[in-house]
Amino acid sequence: MMKKFILILNILYSVFLWITPLNSFAEKKKITLSGRIIDQKTNEPIEGVSIYIPELSTGTISGNDGSFKIEKLPPINVLIQMSCIGYKSKIEKVDLSSQKKLDISLEQAIIEMNKVVVTGMSQLSTYNKAPAALTLISKEQLQERPATNLIDAIANQPGISQITTGGSISKPVIRGMGYNRVIVINDGIRQEGQQWGDEHGIEIDENAVNHVEILKGPASLSFGSDALAGVINLIPDAVLPSGSVKGNLIGNYQTNNGLIGGSLDVAGNNDGFNWSLRESVKQAHAYQNRNDGYVYGSGFKESSLSGSLGLNRMWGYSRLIFSIYHLKPGIVEGERDSLTGKFVKEFAPDQITVGSQLVTPAELKSYSIGIPYQQIHHYKLGWISNVLIGSNSLKTIFGYQQNQRQEYANVLNPSKYGLYFKLHTFTYDTRWAFPHEGLIITTMGINGMFQASKNEGSEFIVPEYRLFDFGTYLISQVNWDKFGLNGGIRYDRRTINSSDLYVNQQGEKTVVADPDVVKRFSRFNSSFSNVTGSIGCTYQFSDALNTKLNISKGFRAPNIAELGANGVHEGTMRYEIGNPSMKAENSLQVDYGLRYSSYHVSAEISCFYNQVNHFIYAKKLETISGKDSIIDRENNFPAFKFTQGNARLYGCEISVDIHPHPLDWLHFENSFSFVRAIQKNATDSTRNLPFMPAPKLTSELKATSLKLSKQFNDMFFSVGIEQYFKQTKIFSAYGTEIPTSGYALVNLGLGGDWISNKKKVCTLVLNVQNLTDVVWQSHLSRLKYAPVNYATGNRGVFNMGRNISLKLLIPIDIK
Repeated sequence: MMKKFILILNILYSVFLWITPLNSFAEKKKITLSGRIIDQKTNEPIEGVSIYIPELSTGTISGNDGSFKIEKLPPINVLIQMSCIGYKSKIEKVDLSSQKKLDISLEQAIIEMNKVVVTGMSQLSTYNKAPAALTLISKEQLQERPATNLIDAIANQPGISQITTGGSISKPVIRGMGYNRVIVINDGIRQEGQQWGDEHGIEIDENAVNHVEILKGPASLSFGSDALAGVINLIPDAVLPSGSVKGNLIGNYQTNNGLIGGSLDVAGNNDGFNWSLRESVKQAHAYQNRNDGYVYGSGFKESSLSGSLGLNRMWGYSRLIFSIYHLKPGIVEGERDSLTGKFVKEFAPDQITVGSQLVTPAELKSYSIGIPYQQIHHYKLGWISNVLIGSNSLKTIFGYQQNQRQEYANVLNPSKYGLYFKLHTFTYDTRWAFPHEGLIITTMGINGMFQASKNEGSEFIVPEYRLFDFGTYLISQVNWDKFGLNGGIRYDRRTINSSDLYVNQQGEKTVVADPDVVKRFSRFNSSFSNVTGSIGCTYQFSDALNTKLNISKGFRAPNIAELGANGVHEGTMRYEIGNPSMKAENSLQVDYGLRYSSYHVSAEISCFYNQVNHFIYAKKLETISGKDSIIDRENNFPAFKFTQGNARLYGCEISVDIHPHPLDWLHFENSFSFVRAIQKNATDSTRNLPFMPAPKLTSELKATSLKLSKQFNDMFFSVGIEQYFKQTKIFSAYGTEIPTSGYALVNLGLGGDWISNKKKVCTLVLNVQNLTDVVWQSHLSRLKYAPVNYATGNRGVFNMGRNISLKLLIPIDIK
C-alpha cells in the first residue's frame, strides 16, 4: 500500500508540475529567436544545422539559406547547442530577455573532436570541458556496425568490453569492471533488470538509441552506487521541430545466424505537443563457426514497443515515456556426443523418462527456440519534466520498471518454468539547476530507488529482498577562457532486507512447521553508506591541444547475489554462494587525458589508476583432493563463492586518426587499450583478478563522403582489423579461470545514400565481420567454460564465424 501511495503521489506531483507553470508564464511575453548559420571560412550559409535548447527540449533545423527561427520561448538565460556533420559543435549562452537574434559561424572539422556532452556534468558542456574520460558514439557509428544487440555494437570502443552468453546477451564492461559496477541510463532512467547475473542483458531496443555517451570511472556523482566503473548513457532522438512528422524504417539481415530484424518508428510535433512510437522485431537461429558448426541453443527472438507523449511550453517541458520489451533466448549448455562432437539435447520419450539425442540439422537452423530457454519481459513507464522557475530549473524523472525473468528447462513439463524472478523498481531523480550566470554553473539533486524482488518459481538462486536507495549530491563547474574546473560531492545510503526461505526434501517452498523443512535462505538486513566526491580540471593550450585531469572517489554496495546467493545458476554453469557479511567496495581513481587535433592527425591518450578496496569477485571452490566442489549433484556444476580483496586496476586507451589534408575523406583510425588488475598482498595464483579483458588493438582504413554520382552520395568504404592479444594474466587458483589465445578479426564495410530529386531515398550498409572466418574465443565469453568437445579436444563453445550483414535505412518525411 505504501509503495502504491508513493507512486500515485509522485504522478500527481508531476501532473502538478505540468499544469502549474501554465499560469506562471502566461502573462510573460513570448520570445522568438531567429538567426543565420554560416561557414566561418567561406561565409556561405549552412543547411541542416541542428539548433537545440536542452532545457526546453525544443529546437529547429537551419534552412538552405542557413536561417532558423524558434518561437514561443521564455525570457530567460539558456544554453543553445549547434551541431552539424563536418563542423565543430558550439554552445552559446543567450539571454532571451534581451537578445532576439543569433548569427553564428561554425568552423569546419575533418573529425569532430569537441562534441556536446551531458553525462557526469553539472549541465550541458563540450567534450574538451569534461575532465572525466568519455567515449562518444554517434548514430552513424551505431548504424554502420553490425551487431546482434546494443552492447555488441559499442564493445569495440577503447576501454569497453562485453561479457557474452551466445549472440543475444551481452553485458557491458568498462575498464575491466562490469555487472552492478556499470549503470546504464536509457532516456534519463537507470535500467534495472537484475544485473547481478552473467547472462542477464540490458533489455533495450538498440534501434531506439540515437547516440551513446560512456563515462569511464567513478566521476558520475549524479548516479551514486553501482556507477563505480562508469555510466553508459543511451540518448534517444531529440524532439522534432514544431510542424514536423517524420519516421524511419530499418531492415537488417545477417548470414551467419540468419538474423532478420526490422524497426519502424514515427514521431511528430504539433505546436509543442509531441509524440513518438516505435516497434522493433528481431529473430535468429543458431550461430555457427568452423569448430562447433551451428551452436545449439544460441538462437533468440526479440520484440519491443516504445513511445512517448510530451508537451513543450514556455515553462519547460513534460514527457511520458513507455517501453515493452520481450526476449526469448535459448540457453547454450554445450553438451555433445563424445564420438562425433555434435550437440545433443534432452528429450522425453514418455512422461517419466528423460533421454539424450543428437540435435538435427533442421533444429539448428530453426527459428523456434527449444528447451532450455529463458523468457524475459521488461516493462517501463517514466515521467520526465523540466520546469523553469524564475532563472532556475527543476528537472524530475520518475520511473517504474517491472522485470520478469523465467527459465524453462524441464523436457517432461516444457510449459512449466523453474526459475522465475519478478523485480519491481521505482526510481526517482530530482535536480535543481541554478541560473547560467557568471562563471559558475551548479546543479544539486536527490535520487535513488525502491526495489522489491520475488521468487515466483520452483528453483532458487537468490532470496527475495527489498532495497531502498537514497543519494544527494552537488555538482559545480567553472569555465574560464582556457581553464575549466568541475567537481562535486555526494552522500549515498542503501539498505537491503532479504527474506527467509524454507523448502522441503523435494526443494519446494514450504513453511517452518513442515517436519522435513530445510532452510534454504536465512534473512539478513544490510546497510551501506558512503560519501564520495570528484574534482577535475581541463586546460586548452591551443585550438589543437588540450589536457584533462580528474580525481574521483567511488562506492558500490554489494548486490543480492554477492550477499545471499545459494543455488545453481544455469546460465553461468556454476553453483553460486554469497556472503551476507560483504563490505561495500570503495575506490579512488585518477584519470589523465591529453588530446591533439590538427588538419592531418587527431590523437588522444587516456590513462587511469584505480584503487578498489573490498573488491568483490567469485572464486571456484575445491575439495581437499583438489577436485571441483560439487554441491548440486543433479546438475554437476562446480561451486563458486563470492569473496573480497583489495584491488589495483590501471591501464590506458590510445587513439590516433590520421587524415592527411587535403585528402580529408581518408581516415586511418587506430586505437589500443588495456587494463591490468591485481590483488594486493596475494599469492601468484590469486594475484590477478579474474575475468579481465585482453588487450585490444584496432585499425581501420576508411574513405568517407565519397560521391560516385548524383544518385549515390556520402558513400564510405572501410577495411579494418581487431587484434585481441592472448590473456594469460588470470586467476588460476582453484581452476577459477583459464588462459585465452589471441586472435585477429578482419572486417569490411561499404555503404552510402541513394539520392533522388535531391532527397535521400535510403541508406544501404553492407558489412563483413570476421572475413577470414577465424575460430576464436573471447576471454569474457561465458560459453568458454562449457563442457569439453572430446571429438576435437577443445573446451567450451567458440564465438561466431564469418558474418555478412546487410542493413537498409529508409527515412519517411511525412510533413
